[in-house]
Amino acid sequence: MLTNENRQTLIAKAVQAYHQAYAPYSNYAVGAALMAESGKIYDGVNIENAVYPLTVCAERVAIFKAVSEGERSFSTIAVVTKNGGTPCGSCRQVMAEFNPEATVLIANLKGELVGEYLVKELLPSAFGDADLEEARE
Repeated sequence: MLTNENRQTLIAKAVQAYHQAYAPYSNYAVGAALMAESGKIYDGVNIENAVYPLTVCAERVAIFKAVSEGERSFSTIAVVTKNGGTPCGSCRQVMAEFNPEATVLIANLKGELVGEYLVKELLPSAFGDADLEEARE
């Protein structure tokens, strides 16, 4: 269950992560903090590259860190940007892979919650495992 304390903890950790972002090209830093179903928190930042397609978003960094530690599902992710921007489509798809019912907290750099969504609200009709079942048969 997502409590107000959990919300504040995740947002605060995402704000802390924000300051470690590597965004020299866009100057659009992003910090993320993900709570796995185990209760452990993983942070992430966007990491840009001069070859733009190689850039990785903060949300995916946090999810990939969690997966590399053996996590396979998460309950909540907080995303912090200066202006409270929402995750890109690629991040929404990766979130849906692990839990379309997860909560996505959107906050600004002041730590103010500006939006709260379920992944499935941000990416309705997401492509997933069920779409591949026919190919496996």
